[in-house]
Amino acid sequence: MNHSKLLPSDRPYERFVKQGAGTLSDAELLAIIIRTGTVDKDAMDIAADILSLGAGFGKGLIGLYDVSIEELLKIKGVGIVKAVKLKALAELSMRMHRECAKDGFNANDPGTVADYFMEDMRHLEYEQVVLAAIDSKGCLISHKIISSGSVNKSLLSPRTVFIESFRMKAVYIILLHNHPSGDPNPSDSDLSLTEVISELGDKLEIRLLDHIVIGDNCYYSFRENNLLDCSF
Repeated sequence: MNHSKLLPSDRPYERFVKQGAGTLSDAELLAIIIRTGTVDKDAMDIAADILSLGAGFGKGLIGLYDVSIEELLKIKGVGIVKAVKLKALAELSMRMHRECAKDGFNANDPGTVADYFMEDMRHLEYEQVVLAAIDSKGCLISHKIISSGSVNKSLLSPRTVFIESFRMKAVYIILLHNHPSGDPNPSDSDLSLTEVISELGDKLEIRLLDHIVIGDNCYYSFRENNLLDCSF
């Protein structure tokens, strides 16, 4: 469908200015970023193609984060400049989410911890383990990726966990890892690893507050499920 016959008052840019962003669809907002089309397609047509590509990941608009620049370039009317702009938009959205989540971060509340890391980890196609270092007041000191693995397995040494914990001057730690399948329920190896890290942490006086498994916009907290008993 070609939208070149739309009156100026109906075009996304003009409607954005007069009525606000909330009145526009995802495609219309993308069309503003894209700006121009081709002889055969206007910006709205190209935006629809981009959304269709993202839908291939089962995620609609948020699929932009998973779509590669190379895949975007296959869409007629999308050159390298537009492709980079779109990927930059996805990255900015993720960073904005992280900044908002940071204000509500509470090491004693698994939901706020999961929310802080969710957008970084839910899109990954392989397992990744993150170590979050917490101070004596429950504030996040820093966090670090300490392991990356295959589609369904990450390689993690308890030795690495505590070497990095000492380096980050952690008083408490929280482990997080993702399940690319989107199902956050822990595996047997997740359960056994958590038990080992918890026991070592008690001996080394760097206690494991929680182990959180990130799924697709959902999470599993060992602490919430009474598999860990540690708090401030």
